[in-house]
Amino acid sequence: MGAPIVAVFETHVQADHVSGLPALVEATGATAYLPAGSGVEIDHVALADRERVELGNTIVEALATPGHAPAHHAYVVADRRRGTEEPWMVFTGDSLLVGDVGRPDLHAGGKPEPLAEQLFDSIGRLLELPDGVLVLPSHYAGSVCGRSLSGNPFSTIGFERAHNSALAFSDADAFARAVLADLPPPPANQREIVAANRSGRLPAPA
Repeated sequence: MGAPIVAVFETHVQADHVSGLPALVEATGATAYLPAGSGVEIDHVALADRERVELGNTIVEALATPGHAPAHHAYVVADRRRGTEEPWMVFTGDSLLVGDVGRPDLHAGGKPEPLAEQLFDSIGRLLELPDGVLVLPSHYAGSVCGRSLSGNPFSTIGFERAHNSALAFSDADAFARAVLADLPPPPANQREIVAANRSGRLPAPA
């Protein structure tokens, strides 16, 4: 469409695929934004919880949603051209997915329960958004980052509130037990993928 790419937002350090962030930044000169505490070596701006980035009429607000990873943000987007700064959409990363939530074990170092409890609180923050806000997650069906993901790549806060069975728990302990049950195997070469995404260097060929 000929629009310049001036900013790239990553919700967290991915564990299931190598990010194209360094190549995209090099090709476009865009500024990379990641959650504070991500531990990446790539040149970037570290965003704190509730920090806003204004890109013309577009406002992007970082919302800390740890749980899938210790440093994880959702990005709440508003557009002044709609006549308001009310949220329009939220890029949820691997926190709230369509039909599920992100698994909390991949970045947990063998102790996923604390991250699962953080994820419970993070989902609560997302559910404070209005029902009409569009949900755009990182993954849909076929990914190993969730268990019962829908094939639909987007949803709304209201639809997930009404139909996502992972959101039916009223306390963190029950939620943690549920999201840690029946997890699929972790991604192949997870350790190498995370290292590559932190360093910005491609992993060595197998």
